[in-house]
Amino acid sequence: MLLSELLPPTRIRIPLGGTTKDDLLRELVGVLHAAGEVGDEDEVLRAVREREAVLSTGIGNGVAIPHGKSPRAGSLAMAAGITREPVEFDALDGRPVNLFFLLVGPDSAAGDHVKALSRISRLVRSDSFRQRLTSAASPEEFHALMVEAEQS
Repeated sequence: MLLSELLPPTRIRIPLGGTTKDDLLRELVGVLHAAGEVGDEDEVLRAVREREAVLSTGIGNGVAIPHGKSPRAGSLAMAAGITREPVEFDALDGRPVNLFFLLVGPDSAAGDHVKALSRISRLVRSDSFRQRLTSAASPEEFHALMVEAEQS
């Protein structure tokens, strides 16, 4: 499973319009709903909010990977985006966030869910890669950067 296959350009938003943590969660879940990847948008949003309440998914260095498990997700699905201005997200390092990856899947996809979280985390450890992603001018450019990173 490649992240770039889970994340076509149609599920990447540049820029995201949300200005609060909850706005961004709602917007990213809405991207998956509009793509037909999740059924009940409110149920999926609730699952993501519940996971976020346990511990912030703001992993630091301006990155957040909100995620949740819901039976309303037919399979593992991913959306991503960049905000123009960093948003307070209760990140572990206390810094605001401008790079977001959302993962949602059913319980049956738990293994792939963990693998995807790990792969995202590994990719965004690189300062230069994060900078390139946040400088992407279009969803297509963002996606191409993901493809390139996975091939190297």
